Amino acid sequence: MERGLFWLSLLAVFFGLAWAGRKEYQKVEAYRLWAEQFERAKYDLYAVIGQQGDELTWGTPTSQGIVDTKTFSLKQVQSIQLLVDGKTADWENPPPKGRAELEFSYINSADFIRIPFTEPPLAAQWGQFLQKRLESY
Repeated sequence: MERGLFWLSLLAVFFGLAWAGRKEYQKVEAYRLWAEQFERAKYDLYAVIGQQGDELTWGTPTSQGIVDTKTFSLKQVQSIQLLVDGKTADWENPPPKGRAELEFSYINSADFIRIPFTEPPLAAQWGQFLQKRLESY
């Protein structure tokens, strides 16, 4: 009887892991299809970003597709900052861990957009690339 309960619980864990893996695969596949329309794209647990020319589109990945998408032009952006755990960080030497965000401040407006990243070094790479694009406008 004990062996049966043990194997039944292991079977439940196996099905749970298979279900979670399927959901994650669906997210990545939805991102892959979404990203085909962009020059440069990034998948992250927190957000996806696609860049086409001076337009940035970002949203939240789900197994049904990308939701809550927003688009803005780099021509409307005054500055880009790297934030790690809510504090400004150095582009060249970002901390290895922490909750990272790129903050885009608009020209002639107090509004801003924050795009989350799981890894500060990846956020710094994207920020540096976009900063160079911003300086060329």
